Amino acid sequence: MATIRNLKIKTSSCKRIVKELHCYGEEVEREAAKTADMKEKGASESYENVLAESRMMIPDCRKRLESSLADLKGILAELEEANQKEGPEVTEAESIVADVDKLFQTIWNS
Repeated sequence: MATIRNLKIKTSSCKRIVKELHCYGEEVEREAAKTADMKEKGASESYENVLAESRMMIPDCRKRLESSLADLKGILAELEEANQKEGPEVTEAESIVADVDKLFQTIWNS
């Protein structure tokens, strides 16, 4: 049964994974710049491994975010069925759902 506590947990989980996704994206950009700079200077190619590892984390984050988002939507649906779809926690969860849906559209559908 869906509760406000479960809603808060899933909302926080989605927020955390979105932050991770942004951090990994920034890390990929930094490591790509470092790798390009090192190649230009003729240095070792060990930075490419770091870049590859950073890039691998993005699909993992996306899968976890998709799963967490589905759980959050499920809890919201259960609360709606139980006529408990009011309050700041619900509003925040709905906002996160909209933000994540928009993120998916802009990043992966473009």
